[in-house]
Amino acid sequence: MDAPETRYARSGDVHVAYQVFGKGSLDLVLVPGFVTHLDLWWDMAPAVRFLNRLASFAPVILFDKRGTGLSDRAFGVPTLEVRMDDVRAVMDAAGSDRAALFGWSEGGALSLLFAATYPDRTRALALYAAYAHCLTWVRTLEETRAFIEQIEHGWGTGVALQSRNPSAAADENIRRQWGRIERMSASPAAAIGLLRMNTEIDVRPILSAVRVPTLVLHRDGDHVVQVAGGRYLAEHIPEAKYIELRGVDHAPFLGDSDRLVEEIETFLTGSRTPPEPDRLLATVLFTDIVGSTKQAVALGDRNWLALLGQHHSIVRQELERFRGHELNTLGDGFVATFDGPTRGVRCATAIIEKLRPLGIEVRCGLHTGEIEIGHDDVGGIAVHTAARVADLASTGEVLVSSTVRDLVAGSGLQFRDRGSHTLRGLPEALRIFAA
Repeated sequence: MDAPETRYARSGDVHVAYQVFGKGSLDLVLVPGFVTHLDLWWDMAPAVRFLNRLASFAPVILFDKRGTGLSDRAFGVPTLEVRMDDVRAVMDAAGSDRAALFGWSEGGALSLLFAATYPDRTRALALYAAYAHCLTWVRTLEETRAFIEQIEHGWGTGVALQSRNPSAAADENIRRQWGRIERMSASPAAAIGLLRMNTEIDVRPILSAVRVPTLVLHRDGDHVVQVAGGRYLAEHIPEAKYIELRGVDHAPFLGDSDRLVEEIETFLTGSRTPPEPDRLLATVLFTDIVGSTKQAVALGDRNWLALLGQHHSIVRQELERFRGHELNTLGDGFVATFDGPTRGVRCATAIIEKLRPLGIEVRCGLHTGEIEIGHDDVGGIAVHTAARVADLASTGEVLVSSTVRDLVAGSGLQFRDRGSHTLRGLPEALRIFAA
């Protein structure tokens, strides 16, 4: 098959390049690892064979992550949360309401976050050579510094092939093609930036929130991600199926790629469509006006109600700006959810800053976890936890749980450690951070 047409999806201010090819009733989104280049994959015979095999049973949606390949070179290093938005934008542009996700390497973490946040758009997950925590199962900080040195001195020569896919390292044609993909996919500085961002990946807290059928595949001798990383995913994702394959190559299209595709095809085409989910991953925000009773008495009912109206208007403006979903008002506070923790933290900070000139001081608390969706309300331990975190906040302060802090790594947000706290109704102490 010839290279398919490359199109662009708009994700915020960034254009994300994507291709659609293949046939079948099940859409399959490929979420790649590290750096890629859509057009150049079709110049490499092993990659073409792999993609054609997938396209034989599913319409495949393939894309270059922002900052790499044919997608826009966005400023800064994108977080998992931002890249999750890109997946959604690509699916929308391709006309796919619901798809299976196949994520490999760092794309596995992104796929897991997407599936937990948007279970209604995720039919199933297939993960290959994936991991939940980079520093545990991929490379230590010292090993990362060594790889950065390799990139500094050898990027564009196939350096990533030699260290990651040993069975193909001696193939001069593949090495030359791989070097070109390196050069065309990202500059050395961009590759180093992405590599450093990857060291911050930690999606361990959300694995239990993945509620779609999941297949975990891992080669026992993978030279990049330890096989223990794949085993950990299978053990902590509810009802995940785990298959361990023989091999040493990290790229899915090198080594025994036929066996890999066969296992994915069997899993996806033989599975039933899951029921509509009643639980999903979300970031919950609680806001509260500090000293509201005292202020109401001082102002009187009429003036207080007018001020409260201004408060509600500003909070709702900021929720709309940061794509928050208002759940409830609690007299002098709000409960809202976000599909990404970074937007939740930035929204909380903006609310405090916008209300201060009015003489209104607010405190906020956030937690990311699984929420239960009812007819007109939400519940679950994540909602309870966010409320307890907010109770600890001081005037003008945004407090977050350690889960939120871990998931926004690489976003540029800064936090102060507020120590561990035993919160009422929770079985274990929770570490709290101030934004």
